[in-house]
Amino acid sequence: MILKPLAKTGREALKPPFTLEFPEEHDDLADNYRGIHKLDIQTCISCAACARICPNQCIDMVDTFTDRGVKKMPEIHLERCLFCADCEEVCPTHCLVLTKDTSFEVFDRRDLVKRPEDLK
Repeated sequence: MILKPLAKTGREALKPPFTLEFPEEHDDLADNYRGIHKLDIQTCISCAACARICPNQCIDMVDTFTDRGVKKMPEIHLERCLFCADCEEVCPTHCLVLTKDTSFEVFDRRDLVKRPEDLK
């Protein structure tokens, strides 16, 4: 009675691990995966359509220094973002897009607030 569970435990212990070795190996991402936002500062027209459409109000328009002077650009709070891509769909110049970047692990929650300069 006790030998059967011990034999099964022994067989399982001898099998190689089947988990991924993160961060060296990554899962294959689906085609519709949405990750961190990317912003093209040069084509952004500061229309704030992305901030108005966001269902969680995770986009704030902040002053950003560019080569053309000070412009209002989107600052994104990733801790509140649903990654629904409404901001990407409503952008008239398509300067705000969601990438497949999965590397937004942080130790401090304040690092999840991405300024326009950080979204390149």
